[in-house]
Amino acid sequence: SEVHALDDHDLVERLKQAREETFNLRFRHATGELENSAALAGARRDVARLITVARQRGIDLDKELRT
Repeated sequence: SEVHALDDHDLVERLKQAREETFNLRFRHATGELENSAALAGARRDVARLITVARQRGIDLDKELRT
């Protein structure tokens, strides 16, 4: 519900941050430093949720994420 309240610019910025967090968690998991592996699944769900809301709004993510 809080994702739906974000404006378009904030939604794209949040998606960038969520993807970066997912990458960092995957990296820590691969090196054996990640203790809570459930955080990785939660981060992926957050990315999926943000992408879904962006597509519902008609935001061109390819264009937005390149800039």
